[in-house]
Amino acid sequence: MNRPTLIFLLLTCALMTACNNENPSNVVEWPHGVKYEIFVMSFADGDGNGKGDFKGLTSKLDYLKDLGVNGVWLMPIMPSDTYHKYHVIDYKNIDPDYGTLADFKTFVDEAHKRNIKIITDYVINHTGNLHPWFLEAQKSKDNTYRDYYVWAKKDSIRNQIFKKTVSLDSDNIRKWHAINGDTVNEQYYGYFNGLCPDLNLDNPQVREEILDIARFWLNDVKVDGFRMDAARHIFPDERAADNHEFWVWFRTELEKINPDVYLVGEVWSDAKTVAPYLKGLPSLFNFDLGYAITSVASSGMDTIGLVKKYKEISDYYRSITTEYLDATFIKNHDQTRLLTELKGDQNKARIAASLLLTLPGTPYLYYGEEIGMLGDKLKTYEDFFGPDAYVREPFNWDVDQQDPMETSWEKPEFSTDETVVPQRIQENDPSSLLNFYKKLIQYRNSSLPLTRGEIEYSPINVSEIVSFKRTFEDEEELVVHNVSDVEVTIKLEGDLGSFDDVKYYSNDDYTWKDSELKLPAFSTVILE
Repeated sequence: MNRPTLIFLLLTCALMTACNNENPSNVVEWPHGVKYEIFVMSFADGDGNGKGDFKGLTSKLDYLKDLGVNGVWLMPIMPSDTYHKYHVIDYKNIDPDYGTLADFKTFVDEAHKRNIKIITDYVINHTGNLHPWFLEAQKSKDNTYRDYYVWAKKDSIRNQIFKKTVSLDSDNIRKWHAINGDTVNEQYYGYFNGLCPDLNLDNPQVREEILDIARFWLNDVKVDGFRMDAARHIFPDERAADNHEFWVWFRTELEKINPDVYLVGEVWSDAKTVAPYLKGLPSLFNFDLGYAITSVASSGMDTIGLVKKYKEISDYYRSITTEYLDATFIKNHDQTRLLTELKGDQNKARIAASLLLTLPGTPYLYYGEEIGMLGDKLKTYEDFFGPDAYVREPFNWDVDQQDPMETSWEKPEFSTDETVVPQRIQENDPSSLLNFYKKLIQYRNSSLPLTRGEIEYSPINVSEIVSFKRTFEDEEELVVHNVSDVEVTIKLEGDLGSFDDVKYYSNDDYTWKDSELKLPAFSTVILE
């Protein structure tokens, strides 16, 4: 072997070793793994105008990779006249606040290089009232786009489009909206408000439009899937069966475009209402679990039977479809932030994160949870933004906005320098909340039982303890959480006696001796 070849081989081996040491045993395969929800406006500003954009977000991809996520869900990114972008006025472009379509394609490409998939919000329940389709639809009853939306006279009974008798004199009256104050002629249906008229998805032309739009984002832009907003409201509640059937059709058609397309849906309701949607949307957000985790972390006791509750929901869903992939989370962009709900107690926030990241499913983190951002949904805004802006405040990158990427589109009231330790400071503090998240996500990413395994009860009947077994093929791990503010000692006996190798701990003050496990307050231990 000549000298140049030998040097090349030695360098290659060294590089492979360095890469393996950086992440020695990542077993995560898409669509499993931890995902991260981002409101682009608040995340990172790449052009200095105070608003988050894709140039800024691209520059922060290494942060997301280091955090350990393998998927990013972006709140709406299409052009809109609202700050949150849910009122779409152009389905095949990027809102100018966020940059250009070329900027977004670069972002997607760079994310893929880091093995991070991209999911975008796709809003098909409604458009914005400034969308060209709706502007045309207003012109006359004979306009080509009139039947893209739903119309009725105020004093009529609507049974044409909705195929169900819906009185305009009932509770539904608030969902009908006049054009320019005209209460005599036809009004349009907007479930949420008059700024976002509902699309008529009984119309085959509208269905073809939404498939064409999906084809553009999947094939031309190379996104990996969609988060389907307001999936329960494609048709009114009286037409639930039509809602379920619609999503089966939608999934079938999208899989023709891309067999690997990832779909996750928002059906904000109880398990019984959610379940029928699973055949069309095999991944749905588990709202019930988020409430349950928050309750346990807040009270410091498992009075609700968290594992039992999770298994009841999961088993019920799997009776509907074996393809079910649970989308677990604690809080999202529509809810008061976790740390605010827990009254600023970071110990409780850590145990809540520990529960989420050790239970089955594909966990979603809302941006800023990992650094302890705050926000109260009930706080009202005096300007046009609306109350949810207070749970979508700028990400805290550095003290006094020293990071040029920090956004300033709104003045934060909750996540300020006084209340949140910024990312740069936490990065260098081994005991920080950020590094707590990193350590736990890294372990989860190395564990097949946590990433892919089923959940089984463990016979530990202590109210301060949440414990369960995670099993994948011949691998099994025992997860033990002390959710309380006091030290708890338990004995691992019987079937649990075989778990004797500690693989992960959140607090090094734990002790493990003679089958006796002592857990400090708010701590987690995982044994093999």
